[in-house]
Amino acid sequence: MTALARNEATGNYIAPHSHPRGQLLYATSGLMRAATDTGIWLLPPQRGLWIPAGVVHDQRMLSPTTIRTLYIEPATAERLGNTCRTIEVSALLKELILALLAEPIEYSLSEKNQHLVALILIELETARTLNLEIPWPQDRRLLTICEAVLNAPDTPMSLDYWSEKVGGSSRTLIRLFIKETGQTFRHWVQQVRLAEALNRLENGESVANVANGLGYASPSAFAAMFRKTMGQSPTDYLVNRV
Repeated sequence: MTALARNEATGNYIAPHSHPRGQLLYATSGLMRAATDTGIWLLPPQRGLWIPAGVVHDQRMLSPTTIRTLYIEPATAERLGNTCRTIEVSALLKELILALLAEPIEYSLSEKNQHLVALILIELETARTLNLEIPWPQDRRLLTICEAVLNAPDTPMSLDYWSEKVGGSSRTLIRLFIKETGQTFRHWVQQVRLAEALNRLENGESVANVANGLGYASPSAFAAMFRKTMGQSPTDYLVNRV
């Protein structure tokens, strides 16, 4: 296991690449977006993305970001699964990562460091998986819809509207969405709006403005959705994000 640190400015982009080791992509502060051929993930603090060895992915920084990432040899990484997933980074896991970063890249296999690595693996194996993925379809009609919604998540559009734009009945599009993303269109749009909400909160917008801008009936309705997915209120997220 190796831990590496780097700081990135808003807008910095890391082109598609892969690693021979498994990776926990994590930042102690800031917001970044990672994408593969099958999905997009928004990663605020307290959340990390497990990326198995060999998976091609990119990264874009949506705010100043302090990346503190782990790389784990393939044989050990298999214990953490072979699909990308967002995990909750506990306060203990964060401190363990920072402790490993304080060691040299080629650290000694002292009793302390062996325990440190073992504890990190236990924390990773038992970490809660969070549903922050935006699954990405392959069908050209769905791609047109998804790219439009991703670029303007505050625009209310029904599948009836899109059926006229891309061809195919709304019933066909409903079936395709579930088949290719595992989600209903409504749930998929909610994931996109949550990602946009995180981006806006990170850039200093108030909870009320974010709720209104994304079309929620009230700040409390937005807060209920946020809490259900993130496990905390928008206010708590803002307090704990650094």
